[in-house]
Order: sequence, then structure tokens, then C-alpha cells
Amino acid sequence: MKNLRIRYFILFILIIFLGIISRKIDFVPLCFGDFLYAVMIYILTRIFLIQHKPIQIAILSLLICYGIEFFQLYQADWIIAVRKTLLGRYVLGQGFLWTDIIAYTFGITFTFITEKIILKNYIYETRFRIKQQK
Repeated sequence: MKNLRIRYFILFILIIFLGIISRKIDFVPLCFGDFLYAVMIYILTRIFLIQHKPIQIAILSLLICYGIEFFQLYQADWIIAVRKTLLGRYVLGQGFLWTDIIAYTFGITFTFITEKIILKNYIYETRFRIKQQK
């Protein structure tokens, strides 16, 4: 279980790196960064809730992403000040966009499906190795 968490953490760092780079390259659409943000949230949720089913992680991740996006409609002075910081801008975003909701949905769905395929193959290989050892 610990080994799996380490793998997810390395993937988490890689996704953050790719997300930052995607904002610096002009020809990459802005929605790709939002897609990666959703992937990052899914992986972060998976790190903390490693024993939960992927569908539970997907639903919780979607709720987190949607919650953060809808929270951008809240415009109190203190939260605007937080959003003006680098970390606040990256974590909380700047303003509500429906396209972000779509990108989050695709990001979570892509990650969920990818994880299901990878875990299915991983579990199959693990069972196969155990049978071979007997």
C-alpha cells in the first residue's frame, strides 16, 4: 500500500509540473491546464483515500473540483486578496467558467477510466504471479 502511495505521489508531482508548463506554452489550450488540475485532484484524493474504490474517488474529486469552481462566484474582499497570491491563484482560480466544469469532468473521467484499466491489469498480473509461485 505504501509503495502504491509513493507511485501516486510521484505522478502527482509530475502532473503539477505539466500543469505549470502548460500555462507557459502558448499553443497549449488553457482548458488543458484545467484538465490536468482535475487529474491532480483525483490523484491527490487517491493518495489520501488509497483503499477506496475508484468510483468513490472520482465522485469525491468531481465534487471538490466543482466546489472550488463554484466557490469562485464568492467575491468577498478577503478571498479576492487570497486569489491574488500565486498559490491562491493556482489552487482557487480566478473566476467561474463553465468550460472549467467541462474540463474537470473530462479530466476526472479520463483518470478514472485509465486507473480502472491499469488497476485491472495490475491485479490480473499480481494474481497470475501468485498462482505461478504456488
